[in-house]
Amino acid sequence: MADLARVTVWANALIALHLDSTEWSFRFDHAKRRAGLCNFTAKEISVSRYLAVRYDDDDIHQVLLHEVAHAIAGPKAGHGKEWKRVADELGYAGGRLVEDDGSAELAPWIGECPGGHLHHRYRKPTRVQSCGKCARGFNSAYLIEWRRRAQ
Repeated sequence: MADLARVTVWANALIALHLDSTEWSFRFDHAKRRAGLCNFTAKEISVSRYLAVRYDDDDIHQVLLHEVAHAIAGPKAGHGKEWKRVADELGYAGGRLVEDDGSAELAPWIGECPGGHLHHRYRKPTRVQSCGKCARGFNSAYLIEWRRRAQ
């Protein structure tokens, strides 16, 4: 598990090495479904404090490289050729870190359909929903039953 103070040192070092540290900054955010973000408007790279402590040092370093590559490549690059070129030069290994980032265990609302599929939400569901894994489109035979996770 990554130490947040160490992550801050790494992030600031990468910013100083590859970006203008008088313009760009680093912070932790409260995201629960994505690990990192490059905000071009605020010129800020952020990492989820919740997920950073779940990743090992190598994984969180890859998140930082991914976001710095976005900052260098620019807002129009997306995950295209220019971004990929920059990411490769920085040493980004590529790909998604993990298929299940563990964020589901943070979600306070758990839903289950008649087929046994679990669904997770961070906000209380307000509408009737059916399971998209059991049927395409809305189908009342596959309604999701929601409950609040026990704290």
